Formats: sequence, structure tokens, C-alpha cells
Amino acid sequence: MLDKLQALKERFEEVGQLIILPDSMADMSKYAKLTKEYKDLEKIVAAYDEYDLVLQNIDSSKAILDKEKDPEFREMAKLELEDLRERKEKLEAELKELLIPKDPNDSKDCILEVRAGTGGDEAAIFAGDLFRMYERFCEMQGWKLTVLDLTFGTAGGYKEIIATVSGADVYGMLKYESGVHRVQRVPATESQGRVHTSAASVAVLPEMDEVEVHLDMNDIRKDTYCSSGPGGQSVNTTYSAVRLTHNPTGLVVTCQDEKSQIKNFEKALKVLRSRLYEIELAKHNESVGAQRKSMVGSGDRSDKIRTYNYPQSRVTDHRINKTVYNLPEVMDGHIEEFISALRMAENLEKMQAGGIE
Repeated sequence: MLDKLQALKERFEEVGQLIILPDSMADMSKYAKLTKEYKDLEKIVAAYDEYDLVLQNIDSSKAILDKEKDPEFREMAKLELEDLRERKEKLEAELKELLIPKDPNDSKDCILEVRAGTGGDEAAIFAGDLFRMYERFCEMQGWKLTVLDLTFGTAGGYKEIIATVSGADVYGMLKYESGVHRVQRVPATESQGRVHTSAASVAVLPEMDEVEVHLDMNDIRKDTYCSSGPGGQSVNTTYSAVRLTHNPTGLVVTCQDEKSQIKNFEKALKVLRSRLYEIELAKHNESVGAQRKSMVGSGDRSDKIRTYNYPQSRVTDHRINKTVYNLPEVMDGHIEEFISALRMAENLEKMQAGGIE
């Protein structure tokens, strides 16, 4: 571990010199990447410097105990040595966590998409319940959630709803929600009281900027139309809603959240960039061979990740075999227990894969 930390410290000093070079400052993309790397390394180096100082002080305290005859001085050295060893253990745990490879997208805002799957009207109702769960979770985190586009289900809920979520470490927490969510309950549409199984898919995409995903506007067809649903006097009277079609991939993105066509266009571009990034990332993973299969999954929207069983008030996350029996609380947005367990499982995997002991 010490060799890795020393190498990172040397890289930190190197990046500090590169940032101030004229050619780095002239290239905004390069400058942004170097600045981010510098800030990320700064936390590790600060902890490493403190750890190195603690090790030196431990050696000094041991030397005093070896040579000092005065009982009072020896007692002081013993107490200091105990404190230093305790601090050493805490710093080692902190450094191990800091050495875990970080997803560069964790600090980004994200696009949240919830879609009804198998199960007809009940699937749309469940998609609505899931979206409300995320709304409540975002409220508790102090994040801002903005709906971009939605299609209502015929019996309630949503066939599809797309939103942006902004705040601190949004993607890093919500990314574990990507996949298929399954519900087992008696639907409101069921007259004979039978339990049905329905599903909804959730996709969480990091919000990408222009530097990270370049869009050729010649590849995009823009259509405008009248907004539908609540929104004031401009609804159904002005062509403020925007539909973007990316010709090379066939991806279609719509946005009617704002009264302004320009703002809807900008938001639709964000969603399009995020979806294109997802496609490119999948291609990359495929090209470098079978991606290491993680117990927490790859975030693939086809992976069945969680089951919500209403008769038993049970929620089970299949990736880590975690089950809780407080379904009403979970549906009210209390999903942090699952997110913490998934993050811990992923960190443990990364530590083992990276040889961090």
C-alpha cells in the first residue's frame, strides 16, 4: 500500500506542475481533467502525509521507551504511543477506502428514467410508485428533481417518466437503482384478490457535458410541438415542446418541461448526450472482453435487481441477497439502507480486485 501511496504523491506533484503550463491552460478540456485529478489526489496525499507523520511519531515514542529511565516520561510516552497506534489504524482504513478506484461519474448529476414493463396497467401504477419513492428519497437528500417528460398510464401511474436529479454525489448514490424492479401484489384492477407479478425498469445515467460527449448537430433532427398536460396558458398554444431524433442511432428524446423552446432543447440535448454515453460505454466494455461480473451488477437496465412483495411487506435486493420487512418505509423513500449495503459490497470487490489489503 505504501508503494502505491508514494506513487500517487509523485503523480500529485507532477499534476500540480502540469496545471500551470500555458498549453494546459489553453486547452479547457485538458485543464478541467487535470484540475479534477489534482483535487482527487489532494485528499489521498493529505491523508498519506498525516499517516507518514504518525509513523514517525510512533518510532520516536518507541525510542523514548527504549532509552528513557524516568517513570513519568515513560508513562507519557506510553499514552502517546497508544493514541498514535489508534490514529494509525483509523488512517489505514481511510487510506484503503481512498485507494479504491473511483467512478469519475459519481459526483455528476443524473438522468432518471422509469418505465412500465410487463404487467399492463399494474406495471404503470408500479412505475408511478417507484418514481414517488425516488422523489421522496431526493427530498430527504436535499436534491432537486425536475421532470422532463412523461406519459401517463391509462389506469394511473406512468408508462414512462424522465427527470433530471441534481445535487451532491447524485449519480454515485442513485446508480445502484438501474435495472428491473419487480412487484408482487394484488392490483387495484384485480377483482378476485389474486397476487400478480409486474415489473418496471429504471435507468440512471450520468449527465454528460459537451466536452465529454460531442454531438454533431447535423446528425440531429429537431421537431417542435405543443406541450400537453399542466403548465399554464402556453400549453397547447405554443410550439415549446421539443423532440430530438439522433439519426445515426435512432434515439429519440422529448422534453416539454419548460415553457421556453430553447430551454426544452437544452434539456433534451443533456438527455441525448447521456444516452449516447451509455451506448458507447456498453460498446467499450464489450470490446475489452467480458466485464468482471460484479455482485452489484453493471447497472444494466435488463438485470432484475429488486422485488417488492406487498403481502409479506418484504423487499429483497437480489444482488446482495439483502431482505428487509419494512416495505411501506422503503416505498416512502427510505432506500439508503440498500444503497449503503450495495456501495460497501462494491468497495469490497474493488479492494480485492485491486489488491488493497
